[in-house]
Amino acid sequence: MYLKKTLYICITQQKSIMQKLTKAEEQVMQIIWEMESCMVTEILERIGDPKPPHSTVSSVVRILARKGFVTHKAYGRTHVYSPIIAKDDYRKYTLDSVTERYFGGSVKRLVSFLVKEKDLDMSDLAEMLKDLNDE
Repeated sequence: MYLKKTLYICITQQKSIMQKLTKAEEQVMQIIWEMESCMVTEILERIGDPKPPHSTVSSVVRILARKGFVTHKAYGRTHVYSPIIAKDDYRKYTLDSVTERYFGGSVKRLVSFLVKEKDLDMSDLAEMLKDLNDE
């Protein structure tokens, strides 16, 4: 029971201190989430052209570690990075933040905006509702 309570407190604290990622941090984080664990050289292989210098990617990964998004294991001079924050948790944090800042916290306004902006019709909405009910 103690372990569950401690884990819950850590996750709750982690979400409350989660920080927004820069574009570069998010690009690197997407690769780390996809690979689940990787070295900087592997991240570089997946970044499109023009590729940034190894030192730049290494700096971004260290910033991600400082922000609490990744952890690492050292094997001599080589580091293997893994995510601490799950992609779904960051997605929720980002969507909650956008909803709060741009839609006054109203999910209804957010969905209404998306329906209009993405030109969804009633059949699209019906399909989404069916998918939600099936889950």
